[in-house]
Amino acid sequence: MIANKKSLYLIKLWLDLVLLNAAFLFAAWLAQPSYILYQRPYMFILMLGLNILWYFTAKATDFYNNFNHGGFSFKARLIFKNTLIQIIAAIFFIFATKEDLFTRNFIVMYFLSLDFFVYLRITFFDLIQRKLYESGKYVRNLIVVGANNIGMEFVKLIETNPNFGYNFIGFIDDAEFSDAKTVGTITELGTFLENQKIDEAVIAVANMDSHKLSSIINICNKNALRIHIIPDYFQFLSQKFSMSTIGNFPIITVRDEPLAEIQWRFVKRLFDIFFSVIVSLFVLSWLIPLIAIVIKLTSKGPVFFIQERIGLRNEKFRCYKFRSMYHEQKFTGNEFTPTEENDSRVTEIGKFLRRTNLDEIPQFWNVLKGEMSIVGPRPHPLAFNQEYLQYFEAIKLRSLVKPGLTGWAQIHGLRGDLTDENENRKRIVERIKYDIWYIENWSLWLDIEIIFTTVWQMISGKTKGY
Repeated sequence: MIANKKSLYLIKLWLDLVLLNAAFLFAAWLAQPSYILYQRPYMFILMLGLNILWYFTAKATDFYNNFNHGGFSFKARLIFKNTLIQIIAAIFFIFATKEDLFTRNFIVMYFLSLDFFVYLRITFFDLIQRKLYESGKYVRNLIVVGANNIGMEFVKLIETNPNFGYNFIGFIDDAEFSDAKTVGTITELGTFLENQKIDEAVIAVANMDSHKLSSIINICNKNALRIHIIPDYFQFLSQKFSMSTIGNFPIITVRDEPLAEIQWRFVKRLFDIFFSVIVSLFVLSWLIPLIAIVIKLTSKGPVFFIQERIGLRNEKFRCYKFRSMYHEQKFTGNEFTPTEENDSRVTEIGKFLRRTNLDEIPQFWNVLKGEMSIVGPRPHPLAFNQEYLQYFEAIKLRSLVKPGLTGWAQIHGLRGDLTDENENRKRIVERIKYDIWYIENWSLWLDIEIIFTTVWQMISGKTKGY
């Protein structure tokens, strides 16, 4: 329910934290004799840390707002994401403290029991809610003022989610709609409310003047209805908008990005550095010299191709790549010349590097310098950015975050340009929309998922690069 959303969130959160602690103790007692746990009090520091971590990861993954829209597999995947982060944190803690008893048995038992307990809680919670609503308890009678598209979409959402706890009575609207359940006009609203038991009203009328809106709110207040307003500029908001207050002023943020918060930028930067250092030590230390030698032996020219590209806050930076074209091609990025399949400008080794994405690995240096991230919208050359601006006016939204070595659009096959202008326009628009979706839905888990998918596509040769 709209009115009880925060209460339900807190109930679910506290129940899961209780179950988390129960799963921790259960796993600890099963993994070794119980007295050992009390001899190692620092393990309770881990338990406290896992509680705090659950709060933040559940918030980041929107854990408590997603379960009305998915079946068993959807719920299982979302639970798995949050519990896996718990396990990774526990492994790091045990490794750092050099614990020799709380190892594999504890980790496995904690993971399985936490998954089971949380899924059991969700199942029983949904069952109890459904039974309460079916019995008529706590169900609120709802009217929607405005039988327009927004109003109808809202009602569809309410009717397909009985766990919201609403009984839709009908629309209030002066206009007649053949496919809408209209129970009265706006001028009849006062009389209707006096004769009917209505608990809440949603106002979804577009372009309503302030006098008329004030009149509707006054009538609802007289009849003690809780009032909710869907703003008439709803079409300008992304799905990730947020509401807050500054002083006494209510503020609607059109697009809410997780990476606007300093703590998540810090987490992402920490992950970028950690991942880049590990990859550099174990992979790039031998792979970069090997590729450099092959490039030198197979074609004339420098090993690296350095090009100005668009980065964070629309600022330019020098982006590093392995050279994949013949040196005679004086491409600098100042002209829009997309690479085609079987392009004669690309060297033989260059075709392999592009197909496997290995031409991009020098950009780990850009990541360490802080100019790029491991995951993010791919950085555009200057001329390409100007060309794409004709296709998508809000392209600068991509520069709200650092560009990445790989991205959400790339793992969905939206890489490179097409020779057909109309088809290319469609691809560019779709690619930018994927980039904006990533910015609005960022999470550390999403980054990890994109990295794993990218690696798999590189191994299987399904990068669609040429």
